[in-house]
Amino acid sequence: MTVHHLNQLLLVCSLVLLVAVAAVRISSRSGLPSLLVYLGIGIAMGQDGIGGIQFDNAGLTQVIGYAALVVILAEGGLGTKWGEIRPALPAASTLALAGVAVSVGVTAAGAHYLTGLEWRQALIIGAVVSSTDAAAVFSVLRRIPLPARVTGTLEAESGFNDAPVVILVVAFSTAGPVDHWYVLLGEIALELAIGAAIGLAVGWLGAWGLRHVALPASGLYPIAVMAIAVMAYAAGALAHGSGFLGVYLAAMVLGNAKLPHWPATRGFADGLGWIAQIGMFVLLGLLVTPHELGDDIVPALVIGLVLTMVARPLSVVLCLLPFRVPWQEQTLMSWAGLRGAVPIILATIPMVEGVEASRRIFNIVFVLVVVYTLVQGPTLPWLARKLHLGRGAEAAADLGIESAPLERLRGHLLSVVIPEGSRMHGVEINELRLPPGAAVTLVVRAGESFVPLPTTVLQRGDELLVVATDPVRDAAERRLLAVGRGGKLAGWLGTNDTEDNHR
Repeated sequence: MTVHHLNQLLLVCSLVLLVAVAAVRISSRSGLPSLLVYLGIGIAMGQDGIGGIQFDNAGLTQVIGYAALVVILAEGGLGTKWGEIRPALPAASTLALAGVAVSVGVTAAGAHYLTGLEWRQALIIGAVVSSTDAAAVFSVLRRIPLPARVTGTLEAESGFNDAPVVILVVAFSTAGPVDHWYVLLGEIALELAIGAAIGLAVGWLGAWGLRHVALPASGLYPIAVMAIAVMAYAAGALAHGSGFLGVYLAAMVLGNAKLPHWPATRGFADGLGWIAQIGMFVLLGLLVTPHELGDDIVPALVIGLVLTMVARPLSVVLCLLPFRVPWQEQTLMSWAGLRGAVPIILATIPMVEGVEASRRIFNIVFVLVVVYTLVQGPTLPWLARKLHLGRGAEAAADLGIESAPLERLRGHLLSVVIPEGSRMHGVEINELRLPPGAAVTLVVRAGESFVPLPTTVLQRGDELLVVATDPVRDAAERRLLAVGRGGKLAGWLGTNDTEDNHR
């Protein structure tokens, strides 16, 4: 590649990114996951579109897709609140393991008996489409006010179920006889255990290091956090464990560790996540050949119908039976098993392995994902309202709190933003009841700053600068969050600092 070629590539990439960014507004208004827009951009650039680009490198697509998925899982883990996901872990783990097994079996049987696919091809498709997509789930669910148990279960499931599905797809795609089911179960359990152990260890060590080492520039913290998360994936994969589970768990540990300059880190990770999604979906759109999809539309619709109306609801009902989940939540979880880029990426594995009819498998998966994402994504908010799950889930918005360490002073400077809906609105400074060693030193309101009095009344949109010594830093943040959720009476009406810290 010459400098001239680099200039052309940069021009095309920048234009694609700008179009993709503009298209996000359209997708957010319509309720469609943005992946459809990005896939459309890739198709438009491909050989059947206006771009006329010839691209059929499944191996490169798989490698870039894996790298993008690592970034997406890291971003999702960083945004996962431990307080919400902890009660949902047993149910989410069951869905990610037993639920996948049920979904693979039912979908593969439907693909074999209803569309005439051979058993190996049917099992590959069943495994490929049984993984809910982290990017689709994160982007759609975080715009819908749902109960914390539902959101936590679906997000954790999407973060966990990539690992067993990848193992199954590779096993079914490898030449030679497929291992006995108990051998596959043993391999899945071992890889998940290795990946989980490495992910938790790397995340804990990384969080400990970042909290005890003051970096010379705030911009280094986001880079360090993402590097730690990616390290968890690489270490897990090299140790023959599940790197995908490792990166998600490491990112979740980091995301709940109250690291310095956290809003900047979240913004950086969010931007990387968008770039990963755009690049991955556009590349997948380039790989598909639209004029070859005609013969595979009907099989894709049939298999998708089996997956959506039989396999997914059956797996949800069976897996959640021990947890006594209300039928309304089970119904929503059954419909919210969104598929996205992950199944399409996994469909490149049989292409790389040279499985017979692998191109047809890819086309079926592509059509299935596009059609059923068009159906499921926009209807989720409507279904949530019909099931009365949207009500009561709208809680007061959490405060935006950023922490910067004051190394020489042995303290921390907390920047607190009071959002719309926060119950801190109307609270006086002295009613915050911050612990000794913490004080509000400055208030920024409507672009003007002033030193507050004890009787200063806080308002929505205010930014507070709170100085806290090391011993009371965590207690001060817990108290601020408690007042933001429970108002001035937090601690007397059941909204105490400890409870809020574990939500």
